[in-house]
Amino acid sequence: MKDNYVIGVDYGTDSVRSIIADARTGEEVAAAVYYYPRWRDGLYCNAAQSRFRQHPLDYMEGLENTIRSCLEKAGKTVAANIRAISVDTTGSTPVAVDETGTPLALLPGFEQNPNAMFVLWKDHTAVKEAAEINAHAEKFDINYLQFVGGIYSSEWFWAKLLHVLRADEQVRGKCHSWVEHCDWIPFLLTGGRHVKDMKRGVCGAGHKALWATEFNGLPPDAFFTSLDPLLHCYTSRLFTQTYPADQAAGHLCPEWAERLGLSTGVVIGTGAFDAHMGAVGGQIEPYHLSKVMGTSTCDMLVAPLEEVKGKLVKGICGQVPGSVIPGMMGMEAGQSAFGDAYAWFRDLLSWPLMHFSQGKELIDRLIPELTQKATAAPPQENDILSLDWFNGRRTPDANQLLKSAITGLDLASDAPKVFRSILESTCFGAKAIVDRFNQEGIPVRGLIGMGGVARKSPAIMQMMADVMNMPIRIHKTDQTCAVGAAMFAATAAGLYTKVEDAMDAMGQGFDRTYHPVPAHAAIYAKRYRRYQELGDFTVQQTMYAR
Repeated sequence: MKDNYVIGVDYGTDSVRSIIADARTGEEVAAAVYYYPRWRDGLYCNAAQSRFRQHPLDYMEGLENTIRSCLEKAGKTVAANIRAISVDTTGSTPVAVDETGTPLALLPGFEQNPNAMFVLWKDHTAVKEAAEINAHAEKFDINYLQFVGGIYSSEWFWAKLLHVLRADEQVRGKCHSWVEHCDWIPFLLTGGRHVKDMKRGVCGAGHKALWATEFNGLPPDAFFTSLDPLLHCYTSRLFTQTYPADQAAGHLCPEWAERLGLSTGVVIGTGAFDAHMGAVGGQIEPYHLSKVMGTSTCDMLVAPLEEVKGKLVKGICGQVPGSVIPGMMGMEAGQSAFGDAYAWFRDLLSWPLMHFSQGKELIDRLIPELTQKATAAPPQENDILSLDWFNGRRTPDANQLLKSAITGLDLASDAPKVFRSILESTCFGAKAIVDRFNQEGIPVRGLIGMGGVARKSPAIMQMMADVMNMPIRIHKTDQTCAVGAAMFAATAAGLYTKVEDAMDAMGQGFDRTYHPVPAHAAIYAKRYRRYQELGDFTVQQTMYAR
């Protein structure tokens, strides 16, 4: 195992991060981050319409920039011993492609068309289409939604495809297939020339595209065509076979070997979603909920297949064998807004500061200062109460039509008090996920925290432990998703027989555990019941308004 190095690439919402890791110890040799310039400038997005699109050039430029930067930092000896690259991405973040597998935004005439770009996970323009899929599924004897919690989301593969096809005649005429970001990057790196040859990961296929072995692949064409004729024949242009992330997608093609300064002998692993690889990077254990906490949360749980056989958890984001660890059931849940909820309040308060020269410096200090002030005092049963549904609700029971609410305001309600209610709401939303797993017979025996919020916000993590009334361990690695990708790269290259071995050898362990304060936990239990009541009321009002 001496002198073997691997690269893990993590595509997040705002940036792509690459690391080089020693395949023997997991030690991080070099790291680099690239912020997407088009996304940073707000191009192709409209928050009022819940439209969030990203240009493939942001991804390609970021891939080349970060890997070359890492190689330069690591030196020639390390660069000569890179064995494999694996990639994770946000999801579901699909794109329309032609027969060659090229995203339409890279073709003449489509360069500025948002519908020809990647439809980011947080894009909710397909709410109508998701509702139609849910209603349509009830007409069939086979429940094609049974492995995605029984409810299809506007954040996912088919709803987004149908929305784009309906919305844009030009894209509709050129779109040959529909591809997840996590499948396209390995295809790009291996020099794929036809979309039919693309290796699709079981992670994206099972959690977002309704693929299941029980269906012998995707639901039949008749299911989709009877929903809308625009979907006719798309199943035949997609895939029947899928691959776990511990398998190779191919080798680095000559073009990208030259662009990156690497050998064509470098193995490219099959792609997967960020939280799924992040769970491995964070050393997930059976029945421990692995929480990647950033702009949103994605919560992963694994369990031995034989122990959960026949159990279907309602209202989560899917349960797919092998989507996290091959040979185990991978279960996904999450919140549509976590850090995004904090950022919303920051932006709300900082609107006037945008017009002052010193505004940015003050804006960057807002969330840390607010968090300190908001959490200085212990919780009170009758404090301001909020819902965390600033971007709809992902889990439990996906519903992107839901909105947040803040109640209990009076003339004494200052910014720290309101902000505390938002912090609490994100923790309450996290508890609702744990409750659903427990209620459905999947016991949550521990919590693992990862990501930017987990690492940088001790006050929020203490609040999380108090609300959950459970300890939460914080993984010491700053880039758990990229590290997880590196572990899968090492396995795909044959340096480890299975990813659990890579996880044991390359894992960096935990550096902090937050334990619940009993007095705080008792208050939060009462506030959580009020949160549930407010949520029920808001759901009823939303249904009434429709």
